[in-house]
Amino acid sequence: MARGEDFTSVIRQGTRCGNRRLVVHYHAGGRGDDSPALVGVVVPKKQIPLATHRNRVKRRVRALMAQRIGALEPGVRVVVRGLAGADGADSSILGKDLDRLLTRCRERQAQGSRR
Repeated sequence: MARGEDFTSVIRQGTRCGNRRLVVHYHAGGRGDDSPALVGVVVPKKQIPLATHRNRVKRRVRALMAQRIGALEPGVRVVVRGLAGADGADSSILGKDLDRLLTRCRERQAQGSRR
C-alpha cells in the first residue's frame, strides 16, 4: 500500500488485533474481489523515536509479511503497526506474533460477517 487513504480505510473498517509488539488491522475484500492482497507497515515516531530502530522494525516486518502474502486471500488489505515492544525483538518472535495476530483477525472478521 502506498496511499494514505488506503491505510486509513483499512484501519477504520478492518478488524484489529494486537499484542505488546504489533497491531494488525485486517480488512477482507468483498465477494468477487480478485485483486492481489496488499500490506502496509507503519512504525510511529511516538512509539520508536530513533529512526534507525524504526527502520529496522519496518524492514523486518516487511520481510516477514512478504513470506506470508501468498497465504492471504485475494482482495485482503493488511496494515501492521509496530509498537515499542517490537524494537529489539528478533524476527522469529515477530513472525510468531504476525502468524498469531493474522489468524485471530481472520477469525474475528469471519465471525463478524456471519452476524
